[in-house]
Amino acid sequence: MPAPYSTDLRQRVVDAHQAKLGSQRQLADRFQVSLSFVQRLIRSYKKTGKVNALAHAGGALA
Repeated sequence: MPAPYSTDLRQRVVDAHQAKLGSQRQLADRFQVSLSFVQRLIRSYKKTGKVNALAHAGGALA
C-alpha cells in the first residue's frame, strides 16, 4: 500500500480550493492526485478543520 500524501500537499490542495483556483477536478489534475482524494480531503477538512492523514486503523501490515 502506498504511503499517504504529505501534509504539505494536502494543505496546498485545501488552500487552492479555498482560493477558488479551480474545480475539484481541475485541482486533482493540477496536483496530480485522484478526484476522489480531493473530494474526501475537502469533505474531511470541512468537518474537522484538519488536513492530516488518518492513522492506520488496524489490520495486517505488510
